[in-house]
Amino acid sequence: MADRPVLDVRDLQLHYRTRTGSVRAVDGVDFQVQRGEALVILGESGCGKSSLAKALLRVLPRNISHLGGQVRVDGMDTMHYSEEWFRRNIRWQRMSFVMQAAMNALNPVVRVGKQVAEPLRVHQGASKAHAQHRAREVFELVGIPPDFLQRYPFELSGGMRQRAVLAMSLITEPDLVLMDEPTSALDVLTQASIMNRLKGIKRDTGTSFVLITHDVATSSELADRVALMYAGRIVEHAPAETFFTDPAHPYAKLLMSSVPRLRQHERPQSIPGEPPSLAEPPAGCRFADRCPQAFERCGEDPPAFNVTDEQATRCWLYADGGTS
Repeated sequence: MADRPVLDVRDLQLHYRTRTGSVRAVDGVDFQVQRGEALVILGESGCGKSSLAKALLRVLPRNISHLGGQVRVDGMDTMHYSEEWFRRNIRWQRMSFVMQAAMNALNPVVRVGKQVAEPLRVHQGASKAHAQHRAREVFELVGIPPDFLQRYPFELSGGMRQRAVLAMSLITEPDLVLMDEPTSALDVLTQASIMNRLKGIKRDTGTSFVLITHDVATSSELADRVALMYAGRIVEHAPAETFFTDPAHPYAKLLMSSVPRLRQHERPQSIPGEPPSLAEPPAGCRFADRCPQAFERCGEDPPAFNVTDEQATRCWLYADGGTS
């Protein structure tokens, strides 16, 4: 169906087994990604963003104690299928991944072109000649000169290595690319250049993106929609323009007020306190201990309330359709 989301996630859960008990890194997450859309999953360190990416791609460490929920890719609930089926049909075929610290993901003793072409050869059985031709195409798409195909990773700058990993994620023409902090180790100008390149790729190819980041400024360049994550859950979901100008959840408001701007007279605000432990999350609203608007009902776990037709938030302040 033309209007079917590329990715539809329902009640996704990922818990880790540790010496002190179970850590609920992803605890009932819901969201959708439409075709040609860029969804930004925003949140501070330790909120479960990277664990969410691992759960979606099934790139899981050994200490998983629980993985549950639904992950529908173009309507298929992939959680019902085996790891082998997922590897052959979804990972790199329909959904690819630019991992955190991606600049260090390249093998230093293998030429860049060969590494970029490898997913096409492994997952689609392409010939060496076809894979190299396709590698040249994606190099052009991400802004790398074709002669870099014959170079080794240490001969590339940090920004070029990041683009090479992006090229690798695009070579199989997936419907969706997940990116976990793809520009965190780069200077501001290189970040801007890569984000502009991503916008062009999204426009020209119709590829959907999920950008996982803590960087509000960088994420605003690409986002069509924003999902704000806190303590293992998504606490607000809204169109990007709405989120960045009129957020609803108290955590979202404090987060946006902590971002310095060129033309503002007020000082950026800090968010008091610390995030709760995901080993023992509080029974009610997980932001309540840090929230300046907390009240008695926050001791209960809030569901998602619709602020508008396109904006929803997990906050009791909106239980009766009110605004904070």
